[in-house]
Amino acid sequence: MEEGFDKNGMDREEIFSKSVRAGKRTYFFDVKSTKGNDYYLTITESKKRFGDDGKFFYEKHKLFLYKEDFEKFAEGLNETVAHIKSISPEIEPRPEYVPSEHHKTETPKTDTSFTDVNFEDLDK
Repeated sequence: MEEGFDKNGMDREEIFSKSVRAGKRTYFFDVKSTKGNDYYLTITESKKRFGDDGKFFYEKHKLFLYKEDFEKFAEGLNETVAHIKSISPEIEPRPEYVPSEHHKTETPKTDTSFTDVNFEDLDK
């Protein structure tokens, strides 16, 4: 049976959906309900890929998270992220990152100058 559909082919009710663009990936957080009106979360990573024919397609990886596992999952994720932050130098946000209102800082100035490239110089 395909995810998101019941045995009659009817779409399961989507309660909430949030998408997050992160570089070349998009993450989808979808809350859905079961037939018994229980809730679960699907986390989908979607990346745009190009096939041998030059046409693009989306490669998707999906994780199902059930409510009885939310707390342990969140604890594990938070601990792992905290560990990475403790052993890594400060990571700059990606250019497409848009902080929320309470995290906004002054926009950095960008260099808009260009370098003139002479392709004949590349053969030397």
